[in-house]
Amino acid sequence: MLRKNRYQFIINFFSETQPVAETELHYENAFQLLVAVVLSAQCTDKRVNIVTKPLFKRFPDAESLARSDFDEVFSYIRSISYPNNKAKHLLGLAKMLISDFNSEIPESVENLQKLPGVGRKTANVIASVIYNQPTMAVDTHVYRVSKRLGLVNQNAKTPLAVELQLYKHLPKAIIPMAHHWLILHGRYVCLARKPKCQDCGLTPACRFFQNKDLGESTTMV
Repeated sequence: MLRKNRYQFIINFFSETQPVAETELHYENAFQLLVAVVLSAQCTDKRVNIVTKPLFKRFPDAESLARSDFDEVFSYIRSISYPNNKAKHLLGLAKMLISDFNSEIPESVENLQKLPGVGRKTANVIASVIYNQPTMAVDTHVYRVSKRLGLVNQNAKTPLAVELQLYKHLPKAIIPMAHHWLILHGRYVCLARKPKCQDCGLTPACRFFQNKDLGESTTMV
C-alpha cells in the first residue's frame, strides 16, 4: 500500500470510530493541564489523575504554587515517578509563569520550552490541546504506533524524526486529533509486547501486521 493510501485509510478509520479523542488527563484549565503533563512523564495518566485531584485543590494557580516550597509539593506528588525533580520543576515553572509570562500559559512551543520541566513533547501537548495548534507530541505510544503502521520510515530513530514525518503527511487540521488517536491506539490496542491485532481495524493498512503474516517478529517497537 502506498503511504498516502495508508494515511487516508487510517484517517478514515479513526474519523469514523473515534470522532472525538481527548487526553485522559483530568484538568479544568491550561495551568492544570501543564502541571499534569509535566507529572505524566514516565508515569501513567491514571496515577497522575489520582495525585492531581488534591494537588489542584491546594494549588489552583501559579501564584499559590509559587508560594509553596519543595517539601510541601513533594508531599503531594511522592507517588509519582521522579518526584524530587518534578517538585523542583513545578515550583520553577510556577515562578517563571509569574515573572516572565504574567501568569499566562505561553502559546508558542518555543516559549513553553523555557519553563522548567517542559520539553518539546510537553510543549507540543499544551500547544495542541489548549491552543489547537498543529503540533504533534511524540511519546512512546505515538512513536511505536507510527512505525508499526508504516506512517513513518523505519530509519526515523528519534521522537523528533517521527514528529517531523507525521507533520509532513498529516493534514494540519487533524493533527491535534491524530495525536490522541495514536496515543489511545497504542495504549489500548497496539500494545508494546502483545499488540491486539485480532481486535484492530487497521490491519489492512498496517505494515507490522503484514510483516507478521510473513513470519517476521512480533516484538518490533
